Amino acid sequence: MKTIVISYSLTGNNEALAISIASKFAAEHIKITESKTRTVLTIILDILLNRIPRSNPSAAAVADKVRGNTLVLFVGPVWLGHVATPLRAYFKYFKDVLGQYAFISISGGALGPNKKLAGELKKMVGKDPVAVINLYIADLLPPNPKPTSKDTQAYRLSRSDVERLTSTIMQTLRPTKN
Repeated sequence: MKTIVISYSLTGNNEALAISIASKFAAEHIKITESKTRTVLTIILDILLNRIPRSNPSAAAVADKVRGNTLVLFVGPVWLGHVATPLRAYFKYFKDVLGQYAFISISGGALGPNKKLAGELKKMVGKDPVAVINLYIADLLPPNPKPTSKDTQAYRLSRSDVERLTSTIMQTLRPTKN
């Protein structure tokens, strides 16, 4: 089975993870970017208004790569308990052509677990992901004092963090890889 990694990252943390995962799978990596600068306000408005921002490359431009016997690993942040909005266009566009897929994220975690991700993904794609792996920056920080959202937003993954997180992801996805 062919594997493709499609990623979006605002801070670079999910990008570092996506690059590492793509390397381990010997997979093509497609990096999603936005032409406009993203702010906290645009994040909130996109989520509240259910907006889908424009991104590059377009979902249409990569659709043929996900058809057939392909495992697509989406890697991106979770914002306010939801999949980052730049990924929404891809889920919507791929709905009828996507085979197996998984969602992987390193997100803040200061506000607690994101328990509704699998349901949100199923609603967008029309089928369950083979895995939802939501790792938390808060788990990488000392527990005392309790990490805040400000702490987790400022944290950038080290090389050893990326290696450790990638190992965890690979152990979880190993049965899916075949």
